[in-house]
Amino acid sequence: MERDIVDSFHRYYHDLEAVGGTIQDTYWLGTKTLKLPLDLWVYQELIFSIRPELIIETGTAHGGSALYLASMCDLVDEGRVITIDVTADHDRPHHPRITYVHGSSAAPDIVGRVAREAASVERVLVVLDSDHSKDHVLEELRSYAPLATVGSYVIVEDTHVNGNPILPAHGPGPKEAVAAFLDETDAFEVDRHCEKFLVSFNRGGYLRRVR
Repeated sequence: MERDIVDSFHRYYHDLEAVGGTIQDTYWLGTKTLKLPLDLWVYQELIFSIRPELIIETGTAHGGSALYLASMCDLVDEGRVITIDVTADHDRPHHPRITYVHGSSAAPDIVGRVAREAASVERVLVVLDSDHSKDHVLEELRSYAPLATVGSYVIVEDTHVNGNPILPAHGPGPKEAVAAFLDETDAFEVDRHCEKFLVSFNRGGYLRRVR
């Protein structure tokens, strides 16, 4: 019964996007932020507890989530954000803690550049939110998950597509990529406590590095 209620609300919340509501009308300091506010609350809790020196984000879009993450770094007085997107957009917000990287997150030169940045710090948090096909997300996980430090997280966003519970015609996506990735490694575990607000776009996608 509880899951049915949560899933029904989840689908309704998502469907309102098509008429300009919910995530299409969610802003952080004036910049569109295509996130569920309940997940953003969890992000700030993780940032406060982990104090990441580097946050790696794939999928920049309007730059709202990068700005949000940088703002949280401001509040804890530590950390910076590298955000990667295939599209360059000079209208994205400027912030001294944000570095924009243009190109495919799966490109070897970009993975190498980010890996070098991660090697210079002790605490790294990873957020994956670019192409939502299973193969692409799995490639990202194989490339970027090793950069997350023990005790920190890889957050795989939008595990809710492909009928989980939205967009049943989407095809295999982030959730299926997570399942395949966890079959390959025992270095990560799903942290269900991060879903404590019941509705999450990242159900099963908060992966805590345990070794």
